[in-house]
Amino acid sequence: MDGGLTVITNPIVAVRLTSTLSSFEVNKKYSRGLCIADFKGKLEMVVGTPVSCMDLELYSTSDQFLVKMDDNDALLGSYPVDDDCRIHVVDRSGAKEGEFSDLSKVEKFTISDDAYAKKSDSVRSFMKKQRVGRFNEEEMAAKESEQVARDAKEEAAASAIPVGSRCQVQVPGQPTKIGAVMYVGKWSVVTHSMSCLPLNAVPPVSAGTADFKPGYWVGVKYDEPLGKHDGSVGGKRYFECENKYGAFVKPTNITVGDFPEEDFGLDEI
Repeated sequence: MDGGLTVITNPIVAVRLTSTLSSFEVNKKYSRGLCIADFKGKLEMVVGTPVSCMDLELYSTSDQFLVKMDDNDALLGSYPVDDDCRIHVVDRSGAKEGEFSDLSKVEKFTISDDAYAKKSDSVRSFMKKQRVGRFNEEEMAAKESEQVARDAKEEAAASAIPVGSRCQVQVPGQPTKIGAVMYVGKWSVVTHSMSCLPLNAVPPVSAGTADFKPGYWVGVKYDEPLGKHDGSVGGKRYFECENKYGAFVKPTNITVGDFPEEDFGLDEI
């Protein structure tokens, strides 16, 4: 047995790919047995540069330039390519960076609603034939009936919550919280605003950019900093409280009653 040293090289190498056409970096694995000409053919599918307009530069794992890979007959493994090295593709076609990734330059296909409605091979046509979703009249009628019942339940609950009353808030998946009712209102998707119910002592407030789901909402000032805001949403103020003490919840999650404010002993030494 001789004392020679045998070096076994992994036939596959993992490299980082960059290009003059893109700011993105791609991680790929290739066989060291590929000739550079075939290697360029695979890179064309990744970076978009034609093989005839492609120059390759090899960089180390620390991004130090090593060598140009300009021999198309040489094997990839004949270059000092190690895992995590970077191979940079220089595009000589005249294309500019971002040309293949800027979607604003891609021509969009548009079709009018009337033309789309006449197509027999569209998703809408399929849904009509199969009576799916909004094209199922019985299902839509049932959903509408359920929504009317939910709205009526919310309205009744909201009307029974006076501003200024103490309350307990129980939202599914969250701890029980105690606080005071500061605001009761209804969000309208038509006017995109929140209006106070008649039982409120404060005037209506425009919601501006606030994003409420349709229906009734109750503004609560918690006894502890378990809320989300200071009584304002989307730049519009609905009630006054310290930051993280305010929240809006659905009226069906609120119970009005004798819930005295707890003394947490914060004034004691």
